Amino acid sequence: MKLWGGRFAKETDQLTDHFNSSISFDMRLYKHDIIGSIAHVHMLGKQGIITLEESIAIVNGLEALLKDIEAGLIEFNEKMEDIHMNIEALLTERIGAVAKKMHTGRSRNDQVALDVRLYARDEILELKAFLKSLMETVLDLATAHKNTIMPGYTHLQRAQPITFGHHLMAYFEMLRRDYKRLDFAYDNTNYCPLGSGALATTTYPLDREAVACELNFSGICENSIDGVSDRDFCLDLLYTLSTLMMHLSRFSEEIILWSSHEFHFIELDDAYSTGSSIMPQKKNPDIAELVRGKTGRVYGNLMSLLTTMKGLPLAYNKDMQEDKERLFDSIDTLKMCLPIFTRMLATLKVCEKNMYKAASGGFTNATDAADYLVKKGLAFRDAHEVIGKLVLHCVTHETSLEELPLDVYQSIHPIFEEDVYEAISLNTCVQGRMVKGGPSASALGEHFEKAKAFLNTCEN
Repeated sequence: MKLWGGRFAKETDQLTDHFNSSISFDMRLYKHDIIGSIAHVHMLGKQGIITLEESIAIVNGLEALLKDIEAGLIEFNEKMEDIHMNIEALLTERIGAVAKKMHTGRSRNDQVALDVRLYARDEILELKAFLKSLMETVLDLATAHKNTIMPGYTHLQRAQPITFGHHLMAYFEMLRRDYKRLDFAYDNTNYCPLGSGALATTTYPLDREAVACELNFSGICENSIDGVSDRDFCLDLLYTLSTLMMHLSRFSEEIILWSSHEFHFIELDDAYSTGSSIMPQKKNPDIAELVRGKTGRVYGNLMSLLTTMKGLPLAYNKDMQEDKERLFDSIDTLKMCLPIFTRMLATLKVCEKNMYKAASGGFTNATDAADYLVKKGLAFRDAHEVIGKLVLHCVTHETSLEELPLDVYQSIHPIFEEDVYEAISLNTCVQGRMVKGGPSASALGEHFEKAKAFLNTCEN
């Protein structure tokens, strides 16, 4: 007989048991379920709802059960539906009927909401540690290449010369925002729903604040209906993980492009590449491709839970059992992607000469040539037209702005002088951009210091 079976005249069908069961995936919540139960039972004893002796017996039984689960000595039963019923049934086998008092003053509705919040809270801290490590790697690589000139792109067309360090720091900023979003998700998760009951609290004199304090929550869920029906904290985390995966996917796309023969800006370490079963020459960026590919499943988990929640009336509905697999899968995916992406990035080789050569082509210094004319007194629109004509001349004659003789410059406009060649050198183009946020060594140095200061505020 199931723990809730008193109202039923016969056993549920085996297919119903299997369809209804969540133990196959929510078993990973065993630790959080037991920790939450211990805090609840402590409170029941202190409030006189059960005796202190009963409270002690239940807590001791739960602590012993936790040790045995972690030692691999326990098997969970699908007929007990979920981790909560399994824990209660196992405890009852061990310490007898007193275990049944553990559930006094609570429902599985607020119990599962508590377990998922405790789990998500722990996982967010672990994800933050992985993300911090990645940010440190990006910063280290950017610092090492603050003067490595490469082409910057718009529309995947060469646009203006920048540095590899500057390009990498764009990803640092994305990851910094992701870290702050994880903080936000943690803060929204960190409220205790226990004591909400099924939806309307209870007539027992529960001390909800004491339970929240013991479990290190910021406070309690202030409305009992919201306490059991809220999954916004799961959605906040899934959105954050989706955005983080989007950033990793964009980074992966560039790594895939850069490692191709056509670009050859980088070479991936052999430890983070794979080969072909038929083509002996191949060195494939499979890690980056898999990260890019796994982004879709994380998006899918977010959309799945959004769709599940969109039509649910208050309060708890069984549909909400679908939250856990979506949450677990996204967390597992990020915990797999972040460490290997970090190692792949830390070990890649940068082909500086190839980057410089690419920046030298495609007229990436054309804007600087126009700015040169503006500084000589021309309006920018007029300067833009003059340089456009020079670029057209170069394209027609298969040459570059750097190689163009001064008399050709002056045939288009007499304002040009010998100093134009220094003005359009790649180093001048990069180092002259000293505006905050730019690619010059001075601007980058300031950015590096701010990045280090941010990392120092991150939890270890």
